[in-house]
Amino acid sequence: MPASITPGTGSDAHDDLVFLDEAPLAPPAAQASRATWRILVVDDDADVHSTTIFALANLEVQGRPLEFLHAYSAHEARALLARVPGIAVVLLDVVMEQPDAGLQLVRHIRDTLGLQEVRIILRTGQPGYAPEMDAIRDLDINDYRTKSELTRTKLYTAVAAAVRCYQQLHTLAVGRVALERIARAGAELMNLHVPRDIARAVLSHAAAVLLQEPGGVLCVSDNGGLQVLGAAGTCIAFEGGAMGRHPDPELHALVARALRERASQHTPERLALYFAGKSGRDFAAGVYLAEPLTEGRRRLLDVFSSVVAVGVDNLELVGRLNDAAFYDALTGLPNRASLIEQLDARLAGARGATAEAPGAADVTLALVDLDHFAESNDALGHQFGDMLLMAVAGRLQASLAGLALARIGGDTFAVLGADEACTPQALHALFAPPFAIDGQDVRASATMGLVRLREHDGSGADALKDADIALKRAKTRQRGGHFYFSRSMGVEIRERVDLMHALRSGFGRGELFLDYQPQIDLASRRPFGAEALLRWRTADGRMVPPDRFIPIAETSGLIVEIGAWVLREACAELVRLRAAGHLAFTMSVNVSQAQFRHPQFVAMLQRALAETGAPPAYVELEITESMAMEDPRHLAEILGEVKRTGVSIAIDDFGTGFSSLSHLQRLQVDRLKIDRAFVSEITGSARGSSIAEMVIQLGRNLGLSVIAEGVEDERQAQILSTLGCPLAQGFLFSRPLSPAALREWLGAQVLNDAA
Repeated sequence: MPASITPGTGSDAHDDLVFLDEAPLAPPAAQASRATWRILVVDDDADVHSTTIFALANLEVQGRPLEFLHAYSAHEARALLARVPGIAVVLLDVVMEQPDAGLQLVRHIRDTLGLQEVRIILRTGQPGYAPEMDAIRDLDINDYRTKSELTRTKLYTAVAAAVRCYQQLHTLAVGRVALERIARAGAELMNLHVPRDIARAVLSHAAAVLLQEPGGVLCVSDNGGLQVLGAAGTCIAFEGGAMGRHPDPELHALVARALRERASQHTPERLALYFAGKSGRDFAAGVYLAEPLTEGRRRLLDVFSSVVAVGVDNLELVGRLNDAAFYDALTGLPNRASLIEQLDARLAGARGATAEAPGAADVTLALVDLDHFAESNDALGHQFGDMLLMAVAGRLQASLAGLALARIGGDTFAVLGADEACTPQALHALFAPPFAIDGQDVRASATMGLVRLREHDGSGADALKDADIALKRAKTRQRGGHFYFSRSMGVEIRERVDLMHALRSGFGRGELFLDYQPQIDLASRRPFGAEALLRWRTADGRMVPPDRFIPIAETSGLIVEIGAWVLREACAELVRLRAAGHLAFTMSVNVSQAQFRHPQFVAMLQRALAETGAPPAYVELEITESMAMEDPRHLAEILGEVKRTGVSIAIDDFGTGFSSLSHLQRLQVDRLKIDRAFVSEITGSARGSSIAEMVIQLGRNLGLSVIAEGVEDERQAQILSTLGCPLAQGFLFSRPLSPAALREWLGAQVLNDAA
């Protein structure tokens, strides 16, 4: 290609990039392959790409050569910018597939891709399409030139200036990110308590500041030598040992010099970061460098060292950190974390036991919980409670030599030892003599939960949970007693816990849904309402019965959130039914005890009505008879608030409890629901209908509506109608239906009536 490109002829003459004859720029000496500045040329004219490379070939900026990328349209440029990182400068033609394609690409780079560091130089052969002053004023660009005025020197000058600007912006951005990481490192270190975890976190954050993978050691001076508190990467094998074992004497010497001179040290390949400790022990991290330190990176590491030093110093000496992590401050006994480590070791030994050495498996874990400790603590003061805990710990240590002890929290101790030594009888016997507390004899007893490790397959933490389950069972049976954990009990509890977690996740994923069972006027056989019934279909299509998951939702407290969703969804379905023309239709919704007694229940009810627009007069809440009879005075207050919203109340499963008529009158309920068990009996014998008849008569005397549930055959319906029961629901009329099926079923009923 010639050194001078002359203007072309014809209509495209203005698009030519012209280099006037001038002295060529001297290329630098040949360099080995290294980092480059990426320059993106965007122009629909291939000659412009060629002449640009010719003009800038073999040139360097800040000691780094240029690397060229090419796009022949704005569309190509968008894809390339989104895919390729680290583009420093874009040489951009204004007029390409559209008159303003270049200007639109500038906005895309800044606003859509969010690339604020990349520098842009606009070039045009037709300046009238985008006036220079307007473009410079409105767009974030470095330069705007016509192609005819760009000599080789001017082009190089513009690109070099843009690269320097990009470098400065990039350095600032990298520094900002590093400072943010340093701030996060300080916050994270304050929440760590185990020396190994602290050491690993320091090495991880140091690597992030250096923009490299974690690797190295964190050391402390110990008895004249260097101890490795934690390690990362290829150095992980040296964690917990002496630094003298490390095979790299240069790294060892650099770390030692940093501690001796109380300052960070570095070579082109290694770095020793110094962390000053106010409590008398200093720390230093030795890491390998992926590339030599720049001045900016060194200053960032100085800030990092200061932040880490404060975080480590606030945790005091490493020895105290270990004590805090594994020992109880009051009694000096090992704590929960230490006990779990011992359990893990015992269980590992049990799994590796042989016929010749079976003893590792014959171990029992006992949790010993002091009875009525909280009451004594409150009555006699915390100082008395602390002295009692220390006295108990002292007796356990003196009497149970050879057994492992721990205080795992509050007034609960743990004993771990051979089955024949760790028995309820032996442990209870320790509490027979009184404890001498502040000059007086104090008697104490304990309740115990025990688990035999040979019957346990999980981790140490799991074994501790099993013992705690046994302890809770013992407390429910008799204070001062004991209970052994069994496999069947563990399976049952874990199944319940697993189901609870699955229910929580399934609810979040929308696996719960509502079906609706129509309710019928027995005289006309026309539907007047429906009961909303909660269902659960798991992700694999399996249906979980309500009698399995609803009790778990109630005991876990999840029923409050689920119940609020059910009420909202049922009210929304009522509104949809009314929009379809079923204006006199009532929606009945079950409310659990936990949900009903929640302090925000009435507000939740009002919110559901307001958000869905459901008319309160056509919404009915069902509560069970046992709920109605438990603390009826308080319940009457809540029901009064519910009634003021316009919503009606029904008592479900009526006849299964022991209702007081005086309480029933005071509760302002609207409807009684005959339990399905009594409906199924009305065809069984002459006396089978007596309870159903009694409920119907009671409802008539109190002015309450009555509905029978579980009606499955025509004979039951006829007997109920003869007894005076006006309403019913059951399989005879319809099984529970999906929302779409319910609307279709109701439509068919309307057509039948019309016929």
